[in-house]
Amino acid sequence: MINVAIVGATGVVGEMFLKVLEEKKLKIDKYTLFASKRSKGKKVKFMEKEYEVQELTEDSFKNEKFDYALFSAGASTSEKYAKIAAQNGCIVIDNSSCFRMDKTVPLIVPQVNMEDAYEHFNIIANPNCSTIQAVLPLKVLDDKYKIKRVIYSTYQAVSGAGKKGIDDLLNNTTQKFPYPIVNNCLPQIDVFTENGYTKEEIKMIEETRKILKKPKLPVTATCVRVPVLNSHAESINVELEYDFKIDDIKKYLNNSEGIIVMDDPDRQIYPLNTFASGTDEVYIGRIRRDYTVENGINFWCVADNIRKGAASNAIEILEKLIEKDLA
Repeated sequence: MINVAIVGATGVVGEMFLKVLEEKKLKIDKYTLFASKRSKGKKVKFMEKEYEVQELTEDSFKNEKFDYALFSAGASTSEKYAKIAAQNGCIVIDNSSCFRMDKTVPLIVPQVNMEDAYEHFNIIANPNCSTIQAVLPLKVLDDKYKIKRVIYSTYQAVSGAGKKGIDDLLNNTTQKFPYPIVNNCLPQIDVFTENGYTKEEIKMIEETRKILKKPKLPVTATCVRVPVLNSHAESINVELEYDFKIDDIKKYLNNSEGIIVMDDPDRQIYPLNTFASGTDEVYIGRIRRDYTVENGINFWCVADNIRKGAASNAIEILEKLIEKDLA
């Protein structure tokens, strides 16, 4: 019998966990939904049943044996409770930033490095949403042409900032953001660090290196919050070791798991946020050569940051772990 806990079940990502799990119908026998004290007792309809949300406490993983847990309740919650779960034999797939750069914790995007997930100490980290969508095409390019350098410019939706971020856009408030997001692009996601980069930018840089197993890869990033409800867009510039043909790159990308190429400038076909929302694929377009460097390429990358960039990625990890466990 496979018993799964969902921590942070009433949050934006937690609600998406439930939606994706209902669609996938994994071979899971029992679910238990956890959240903070303020959500205790809330009734949630899931899998054609009504579940009562339980308060997450230090005893939650001691009183009951869980095989797996999906965590999406913030880094401070994971720091405390994911460790308790792991110590009690539960395999945690954590969506926070807490463990991503821990050398003992695998940082996993299933289409890129699932083989690393099986070497864990009961905790597996889900990357940042903006990193997840980027590393799918980067892995393809690295396998074929070897990446020399990456430049990210991101245009990130307010849903990535949770319910308060969504409310700021819908109600023109400043609960989450320092300035109104309506009619503005804010060149700040998370707090600034001493070197002038934000934590979001540092996450993208460090996570890309870890996932691609290139610790010294030159990567830089500028991350911007834009007045879009859902789905992140990214302009990605890559310098490669070897020469390439654009048609070959389009073919390799389109034949890769989890990627859909939408690239027909003559017909004005390219990825849009609204098209990506509600799907698990990463959409690539505007693929063109960068003539300012040798073997340079630009492309546009769009994906649903809540679904693909958080919930689905974690559940895909869970799915593959269960398949291996049942094999």
